[in-house]
Amino acid sequence: MHPWTNWSGSVTAVPRDKLYPKNLDDLVALVHHARREKRRLRVVGAGHSFTAVAQSDDMLVSLDQYQGITHIDRENLRVTVKAGTRLKTLGEELHKHGLAQENLGDIDEQSIAGAVSTGTHGTGATLQTIAAQIEGMTIITGTGEVVTYTAVDTPDLLNAARISLGLLGIVAEITLRVVPAYKLHQVSHQATLDAILPDLEHLKRDNRHFEFFWFPYSPYILQKRYNVVEGNTAVSTQTVATWLNETVLENGVFWGLSELSRLIPSQAARVSQLCGRLVGSVDTVNHSHKIFATPRHVKFQEMEYNIPAEAFPDCLREIDATIRQEKFNVHFPVECRFVAADEIWLSPAYQRDSAYVAVHMYKGMPHEAYFAAMEQVFHQYEGRPHWGKMHSLSHADVLGKYPRAADFLRLRQELDPQGIFLNDYLGKLFGVAGQ
Repeated sequence: MHPWTNWSGSVTAVPRDKLYPKNLDDLVALVHHARREKRRLRVVGAGHSFTAVAQSDDMLVSLDQYQGITHIDRENLRVTVKAGTRLKTLGEELHKHGLAQENLGDIDEQSIAGAVSTGTHGTGATLQTIAAQIEGMTIITGTGEVVTYTAVDTPDLLNAARISLGLLGIVAEITLRVVPAYKLHQVSHQATLDAILPDLEHLKRDNRHFEFFWFPYSPYILQKRYNVVEGNTAVSTQTVATWLNETVLENGVFWGLSELSRLIPSQAARVSQLCGRLVGSVDTVNHSHKIFATPRHVKFQEMEYNIPAEAFPDCLREIDATIRQEKFNVHFPVECRFVAADEIWLSPAYQRDSAYVAVHMYKGMPHEAYFAAMEQVFHQYEGRPHWGKMHSLSHADVLGKYPRAADFLRLRQELDPQGIFLNDYLGKLFGVAGQ
C-alpha cells in the first residue's frame, strides 16, 4: 500500500500499486494489464490539483521517470516532450536551446501533461491556455492502442484531447508550439480596485500580460504587468527590495500572518487589510520562464472559475459585497487573470474571451462556506471551473456548461470502453460512475 496526498492535503488515497513507467512500452503494458485484470488506472503528475482528479485506490501511475525533450523542430518551432516533464525542467531545457513557451501559469512544479489536461493557464488577454500551445499529442487509449492527434490532420480530436482530465487515455508525448526565447519586464506595485476597474480594458490591451490580486476588506490590489523587452536587455540582478517582496513578504511574513488568521479567525479581515498596505513594488527583467514562476511556500485551498470577460467587473463587485455581507474570515487575496477564447472542447475558455477569478483559503482554515458562496456568484455569471481547482459541479452542470461535453463523452466511451481511466470522482462528474 502506498499512501498518497496532493500538494494542499485536500485529497488523500491509498492505491494498491504506485507505478513508475520509463518508456512507451511500459505505458502500453500497464494499460493491457489493467484491461486484463479489470483494474482502474489514474496518472498523477505533481499533485497540484485540488480536486480528486488523480485519486486512485487501485493503480496510480507516476510519469516522474518519463521526462525530457525527444525532438526539436527549429524550422517550424515545434518541440516534442515526454508527458511527465515538469514545467520548470522544460523551461530550463527550452532556454538552453534558445526557445520558450509563449505563456505559462505562475507555478512551474506541474508536469506538462497534468498542466494541460486540467486546463492550466497564465494571463494575457490575447493569449490562450497552455493546452492551446499543443500541436500534437500521443496517447495510449483504454484498449492499449497508441494514437496520435495533430492540429493538421485531426484538429477536432486534438481539441478533445488537449484538456481531457486523463479520461481519453495516458498522455505519452506532447508536441508544443514554441517561440524564440525572450525576456520579460515585470512591473508590480500597489494600486486600488476603484482605480483599476475603469482602466481595465486599456491595461489588458496595452500589456502582453496583466493580472492583479485584490485583498478582501481593503481597497488595495497588487497589480502585475509583464511585457517583452529586446533580447540584448540585461537580466536584472536581484535587489533587496525584490527579495523582501517575493521571499519575505509574500512567503515568510505572509505565512506568519496566515497562522495568526488561523489561530484567531476574527483577525483575518485586519490581516488582509495589512497585507494590502504592505504590498511592495518590483521592477525587474528576466527570461520569460523565470518571470512567470512565483514561489508558493504558503499552502492553501483554491477555487477558480472562468467567466466571460465582459462580466468580470460586476462579478468582482458582487464577490466583494458577498464577502462583506457574510463576514467571511478570509485574508488571502483574490487572483484575477485574463485569457483569450479557444476551441478546446472542455476548456473553460471555450469560444469566449475570459477572466479567471481565483479564491483561496489558508490550509487549516475552514473553506467550505466561503467557496460555496463564491461558487454561487460565479454561477450567476456563467462560470465554468478550472478542472484542477475545487468546485461542486454535477454531471448535469457539465452538460449544461460545456457545449461539446456530450461529444467528449461519446469519444471517451469509444477510447476507453471498460472505463479503466475512471475514478469515483470523475465517474460521478461525467455520468459514468457505474461503468
